[in-house]
Amino acid sequence: MPAQPTHDHSTLAGPAASFRDRARYVARSLACLKPYGPLVAGAYAAVFATTALAVWMPIIIRGIVDDGIRGGARAAITSGCALLLGLALVQALATFVTGVLTETASQNVAFDVRNRFHQKLQSLSFSFHDQAETGQLLARSVGDVDRIRFLTGRAFLNLVQMGTLSVCIPAAMIVVEYRLGLLTLCLVPLFVLSGLGLGRVLRPLSVKVRNQEAELTSFLEQNLRGARIVKAFGREAPQIAGFGERNLALLELQRQDAYWRAVYMPLMQFLAGAGTLLVLIVGGRLVIQGRLSLGELVAFSAYMALLAGPCRRLGWLIAAIAEASASAERIFEVLDLRSEITDAPGAPALGRVRGQIRFEHVSFGYSKRSKVLDDICLEILPGEKVAFLGSTGSGKSSITNLIPRFYDPTAGTVWLDGVDIRTVTVKSLREHIGVVLQDTVLFASTVRENIAFGKPEASDNEVRAAALAAHAHEFIEALPQGYATRIGEKGITLSGGQRQRLALARAILKDPEILILDDATSSVDVETEQRIQQALRGLMQTRTSIIIAQRLSTIREADKVFVLDQGRVVAVGVRTATETPHDQLLRSSGLYADLYEHQLRPTAGTAAAVPAAELGRAARPGEGG
Repeated sequence: MPAQPTHDHSTLAGPAASFRDRARYVARSLACLKPYGPLVAGAYAAVFATTALAVWMPIIIRGIVDDGIRGGARAAITSGCALLLGLALVQALATFVTGVLTETASQNVAFDVRNRFHQKLQSLSFSFHDQAETGQLLARSVGDVDRIRFLTGRAFLNLVQMGTLSVCIPAAMIVVEYRLGLLTLCLVPLFVLSGLGLGRVLRPLSVKVRNQEAELTSFLEQNLRGARIVKAFGREAPQIAGFGERNLALLELQRQDAYWRAVYMPLMQFLAGAGTLLVLIVGGRLVIQGRLSLGELVAFSAYMALLAGPCRRLGWLIAAIAEASASAERIFEVLDLRSEITDAPGAPALGRVRGQIRFEHVSFGYSKRSKVLDDICLEILPGEKVAFLGSTGSGKSSITNLIPRFYDPTAGTVWLDGVDIRTVTVKSLREHIGVVLQDTVLFASTVRENIAFGKPEASDNEVRAAALAAHAHEFIEALPQGYATRIGEKGITLSGGQRQRLALARAILKDPEILILDDATSSVDVETEQRIQQALRGLMQTRTSIIIAQRLSTIREADKVFVLDQGRVVAVGVRTATETPHDQLLRSSGLYADLYEHQLRPTAGTAAAVPAAELGRAARPGEGG
């Protein structure tokens, strides 16, 4: 029975401990082969053919020795050798077919699982990505998927082949000479017990190795992502030491793994040699006594060598399958997650949007123990420019996160044009919303692709027009290849102001009915901000605009200003024919007056430079370009 899906905010657990859980994940992995049934059937048919030929060949050798060599019949030698050569060629061909079909099927499984894994990551809500470590997910999507490929390919195929040989070879030995066959079979439990013992040691060890590899990958990913911060704070040495500690822990685990494998192989070789020696001693006496032919003794030796192979690989295979089952659990653990943000059954697409937004007694927290928003009630009319103002942690970003359903409220309802946003499809809701975040996210692709990310079908003229509106066209044209220039990961080859202007161009190109700006001009200089504000005025005239305010110019142009404190709306300023929201709030709200005094009041230099804009803080040096 498959595991019940869990919510995507659940902590990713470690590998399952019980044999039943491991077997379940192995079965689920093998079920991924179902679409490739013909390939699998062909591969296993070839395996059974190879096994049958392997069991038959010692019998032919017996005939060559007894009838040809001892009987002096050259024809028997010639025909027997010719038959052996023909069977060896057929066996080689069957082995080739097995390898091709098995790898084709298992590689397809890896392709499917990797796609499903990536699709699941894209579908999971913000609450999952808030907690998940990128390095861990990278390790799962690469290393763990590859082990599922191994499990559904060579591992299980070898297990079937070993099982078939372990049954057929003893049966053939008993048919040839049952007493010597039964004696030889007494050695089989030694092989099996040794293999199981190694499996018990290597199984938990391999799980530790995989977890340590994931931790090392996660640490490396975080260091690469935060390379500038590491250098800025001079933390290279501690980070190098931290990586070295994790690398050393992985090395120690790998040494233990190598040690036990090194112990196991000589032990298996010794047991195989002892078994062959026993066959020669007992079988030799039977040959001397005339109770066993020389050809039968040679056939027994060949069967003993064939039997030692599967038994010798048993421990390695058990450990490999156990390791693959742990990887399968890590993959299916993510695939079984259920996003908190899902479409209601039969949810329709959102139709034409006017942009009226209403919060009705909305409360929200990122965890059950914390409440970020508390009983929020507010209304934004179509086409209004609304600003949210408050100190850090007051809930401004949380309100804007609820509108496109990045999260769902823990209580209350968010309405859009009189429709509960949870009753329409998420995709259709977000198609009408454009978001520009303070922490600008760009991709390692061309400038054009970044601008057209929300509208890939946009023409070059549309992309250029959006860049012009965001005052980004000039610096884009100065880049080595213009709009075809590839930018570094997260846009680190650009200045903060350039990145924000690309993000603005991306939102402008999408042309949404609702525009959310989270301090979207914080990284540009004063002059550039003025130009962007002019572009935004035209953009915001025909749509509902929601702005997290950090500058006085934003508040002066807003139709409505909500002041937040500790997750509650504590004051509202509304534009009238005679008053701006700023004037109202400055007169009626002590909290707003305090925020104005400490955050929004223009400095003397800024006021003198741009008195009309009344910008709240001077630009950061070097960030305008």
